[in-house]
Amino acid sequence: MAHERLSVFDMLKIGVGPSSSHTMGPWRAAQRFLRAYSTNELKTVSSIQVDLFGSLAKTGVGHGTDIAIQLGLIGEDPETIDVGTIEQRIDQIARHKRLRLGGIQEIEFDPKSDLRFHFREQLPFHPNGMRLSARLETGELREETYYSVGGGFIVQEGVEETPEEHSLPFPINTAAELLDHCRHQSCRISEIVRENELSWRSAPETAKRMEAIKDAMFASVHRGCRTSGVLPGGLNVERRASAMATTLLGAAVPEKVEDFIDAIRNQPHDFQRVLDWVSCFALAVNEENASFGRIVTAPTNGAAGVIPAVLMYGVCFCGFDADRYQDFLFTAGEIGCLFKKGATISAALGGCQAEIGVSSAMAAAALTECQGGSPAQATDAAEIAMEHHLGMTCDPIGGLVQVPCIERNSMGAIKAITAAQLARQDRAAPAVVSLDKVIKAMWQTAQDMNSRYKETSEGGLAVQIPVNVIEC
Repeated sequence: MAHERLSVFDMLKIGVGPSSSHTMGPWRAAQRFLRAYSTNELKTVSSIQVDLFGSLAKTGVGHGTDIAIQLGLIGEDPETIDVGTIEQRIDQIARHKRLRLGGIQEIEFDPKSDLRFHFREQLPFHPNGMRLSARLETGELREETYYSVGGGFIVQEGVEETPEEHSLPFPINTAAELLDHCRHQSCRISEIVRENELSWRSAPETAKRMEAIKDAMFASVHRGCRTSGVLPGGLNVERRASAMATTLLGAAVPEKVEDFIDAIRNQPHDFQRVLDWVSCFALAVNEENASFGRIVTAPTNGAAGVIPAVLMYGVCFCGFDADRYQDFLFTAGEIGCLFKKGATISAALGGCQAEIGVSSAMAAAALTECQGGSPAQATDAAEIAMEHHLGMTCDPIGGLVQVPCIERNSMGAIKAITAAQLARQDRAAPAVVSLDKVIKAMWQTAQDMNSRYKETSEGGLAVQIPVNVIEC
């Protein structure tokens, strides 16, 4: 796999649900397609067509691929869009059969005919392929092909992605290299990662970005715990986090995030209650994700609830302060980078082990780091978490990121906490399986896995419960 220079902010990105590969990636592809045109050139575009292939076609509607592409084409950004306006904007395009390309040029666009789903055809490079075509007033046709390779990352066909020429003080491509840096510098994982991040940007800018990531994570938990109703898409899945939170608190969820956290901290910390809260945190985020809400891709949208749930566990029940949440996110982000470099974070390539498994490993290492574990114990925790997700299939019912995806975030969070506990108990003998070896095993498993279990909704639970999905 490629050894690229990755920042933790490549792994942790503020965005919109429900899928990083099927929503965020296509959204970014539409934006990149438009960036190739000057303002004057955009004014000469007369029509746009979008072709979706492979997994993007098979589960695209359930994952909001069609919605994301339209939002990208009208010039909206997933980090800044008012998510409350998404439904209205998409309805307006469908009703008028027109869109304002890049916010500049109004063109005819009928989603029913200009978004084409090729269910039986897959492009060669990756299962998540899309082609965008623009017809100019002169009659010239311009086409570009993009692949959404997981975690919101995209690759453009025919464009060689030149690795960033950036010199890091502590280059890291493997867990072994990360541990070597920690030993030679006599420091923790988060300290090594922080130094690397400071080579990209200033300390104030890094802290500001970390604060934004943390705030977005906590906000998604809080919103999910205050919102009831039925998730969109046709499965009629009831949102559960709100009722759970109200029951656990014995009162309505406070309007402010800070008051919500304080209320949880002031409760008894018995095992059952803590377990319920961790599950509630994870459910809340992924119910938001399933509703086209704002979440943090960590490292994907389908697995966005694991890391916030474990971080909230640390803040509410382990006394984490501001310094430790930054250490948590630095550590989690770096472990995600290792999986991106050595295997995959794309469910279309690796099944759910590439999403929930990776997020659980990230959270396990981060929790271990922040609870005083050694660097070796932190990487052991990541290995334990992934070891018990190997081979997990991605088989979303109806192509929606709901069943079994939402509950899997709760399971991934609990596994992360358990993995951290196990790793911290082992203070002498080295692990039988290293993190690098489990990353290699995960990649081999991904390559051997049948495509029916890789985000196609053609196997597993998805075919046991056939449904007619309503467009979101």
